[in-house]
Amino acid sequence: MPDLLLELRSEEIPARMQRKAAGDLKKLVTDALVEAGLSYEGAREYWTPRRLTLDIRGLTARSADVREERKGPRTDANEKAIEGFLRGAGLSSISEAQVQSDPKKGDFYVAIISKPGRAAEEIVAAVMPDIIRNFPWPKSMRWGKASVKPGSLRWVRPLQSIVCTFGTEHEETTVIPFEIDGMVASNVTYGHRFHAPGPITVKRFEDYASSLEKAYVVLDADRRKDIILHDARDVAFANGLELVEDEGLLEEVSGLVEWPQVLMGSFEADYLSIPSEIIRLTIKTNQKCFVTRPQGSHLPLEGGGRSEAAGGGDPLFQQDHPTPALRADPPPQGEGALSNRFILVANIQATDGGKEIIHGNGKVVRARLSDALHFWKRDQGDLPDLETLEASAEKFGLDLKKPLDQRMAKLDALNVTFHAKLGSQGERVVRIRALAADLAKITGADAALVDRAVVLAKADLRTEAVGEFPELQGVMGRKYASLQGENASVATAIEDHYKPQGPSDRVPEDKVAITVALADKLDTLVGFWAIDEKPTGSKDPYALRRAALGVVRILLERGVRLPLLAATKDADLLAFFHDRLKVYLRDLGARHDLIDAVLTPETDDLLMVARRVEALTAFITSEDGKNLLAGTKRATQLLAAEEKKGTVVADGVSDALLKLDAEKDLFAAVKAASAEASDAIAKEDFRSAMAALSKLRAPVDRFFEDVLVNDEDAAIRANRLALLRLIREATGTVADFSKIAG
Repeated sequence: MPDLLLELRSEEIPARMQRKAAGDLKKLVTDALVEAGLSYEGAREYWTPRRLTLDIRGLTARSADVREERKGPRTDANEKAIEGFLRGAGLSSISEAQVQSDPKKGDFYVAIISKPGRAAEEIVAAVMPDIIRNFPWPKSMRWGKASVKPGSLRWVRPLQSIVCTFGTEHEETTVIPFEIDGMVASNVTYGHRFHAPGPITVKRFEDYASSLEKAYVVLDADRRKDIILHDARDVAFANGLELVEDEGLLEEVSGLVEWPQVLMGSFEADYLSIPSEIIRLTIKTNQKCFVTRPQGSHLPLEGGGRSEAAGGGDPLFQQDHPTPALRADPPPQGEGALSNRFILVANIQATDGGKEIIHGNGKVVRARLSDALHFWKRDQGDLPDLETLEASAEKFGLDLKKPLDQRMAKLDALNVTFHAKLGSQGERVVRIRALAADLAKITGADAALVDRAVVLAKADLRTEAVGEFPELQGVMGRKYASLQGENASVATAIEDHYKPQGPSDRVPEDKVAITVALADKLDTLVGFWAIDEKPTGSKDPYALRRAALGVVRILLERGVRLPLLAATKDADLLAFFHDRLKVYLRDLGARHDLIDAVLTPETDDLLMVARRVEALTAFITSEDGKNLLAGTKRATQLLAAEEKKGTVVADGVSDALLKLDAEKDLFAAVKAASAEASDAIAKEDFRSAMAALSKLRAPVDRFFEDVLVNDEDAAIRANRLALLRLIREATGTVADFSKIAG
């Protein structure tokens, strides 16, 4: 079966768009071919800064013939109905239709529509121009003389050539010469812009990829990443250093080069007085370079340490595993020190060994680090207009002799907007301050330290370092707080109150940080709910899902008992927390039916929900659990059926109406099990509560063997149904067993 090779070569595609664009090309082309009646064995996409490539294997050479029978109106139908049938079927005359008979409906017209199959080449030529014209680039452009014409081709960057070849492995390939805006597909591509700019004639994918390799183009992006990573590690090691790895930067750099050449540059050691986070971001953001460190030192992971609770495959909801509240994060990595060497990736194999490239990058890096050093020093000095900040300082109890306090006063004095409908940053800090004071009583944090952390938490938004690198908000606040002698818990809370910022980010551990983080996130959620700016579908511009998940993770992983409904005073927001909780627990392996069995609309203690789900997960697979589920389901299902019919159920169970031993024994068993379960629940020992209730299995089974619930005597029947209701009420204190599958 033949293969199809497609290449769209252009000026440099932005690195951030390449991977998705290649995936889009694969989907658009393969979907169009399948829609046209072709099939294929496999397809793989490739990309470099200057090309999107598609390799489709085992494509059918021709689509199948299609024969369709289209039923029309009765033969005695009116003229308009017949004309409509002819138009729809593509017939010029009713004589071209056939007449078929139906014993019930009479004679009616049928059009036999035959569509001969088409050659794959014809189909490819037909679908490709539309795919290229309507390609879903986030941004695109027009170019050249043709750009003045309406409807001219748009592409992310000027499109320069198209390769489209088709053929089997053992035969000569042919070119499918479709045309778009005067550009005709061919079998000619071009190599590296500088090392091999001449034309290259290709046949099929294998010689295409090998020809590009000889022309200084590594087609496979993941291979380029691998080359960069391993060469960078080797260069660093050869100089007694370690590469500070960065997956996001590696992905970006692999999209900037077709022939990666790894080199090492340096800057003056004096710049190492700048915090490592600033150095790293300066070099990464401005020069797309990697930093290094002395062997054996460590830097924090990008975005913070990874919690054990994050990720899939967690065995939490298997038997005999601890609750999420009792698990601890791994200790955060120490910052360590950077070296004054950096790794850069060039796109050319320079004749001078890269000396000029290293020199040019070094000049830019030094200039940027000089700016960063200036920011770092300025942020530790006094602001020039302290007299204008006295009112704000008094409002928040700030000390204007301290640089970070000055920045908070400035943030308030400038009336910097948080959101048009939610007021300024200063007003927001006032709200968080009040909320955090209440939360400190729950978390057990030192109230004075919490208050100090809150009033300084947003201060670094007015620092020059954060102005240049917004990613460092919180991080810089912690550093500046430490420099001015703040309590360690206060400094930690300033950084950690933004955490966790995603499912893999670490959760605050210090009680002060936990309190401020909860207050910050709850204020955000309550505020945006109040102005009806809730997430809709896939749109969540204010990251409210992330904030709610952050609250959920803090409560569960740090064992905080917080009544959310009382804290937020919004049932709709509580339901939003429930949704995030379900996602979180399911990601940890909890069954959705077990979550639904313990989560009611009014439940606002999420920590207890998690513990109940965990206990239920472990219990339901045990023999006692199976007994409890089987015994109670039969009772509750029968009761529900009778309630649906409107059958009278007594308000309570009357001893006098219990006639048989089986129902007397069941009544006694339910009372005993309920009391035992209630005691266990009061101690939050949910497994013991379930174990107590599981003792009902035998008396329930005997009850159904010996007792007819629907007795002819209405009073006895109502009493027996009331007994079943007692079972439902007793088990309902643990979970709604009717929602559990099985």
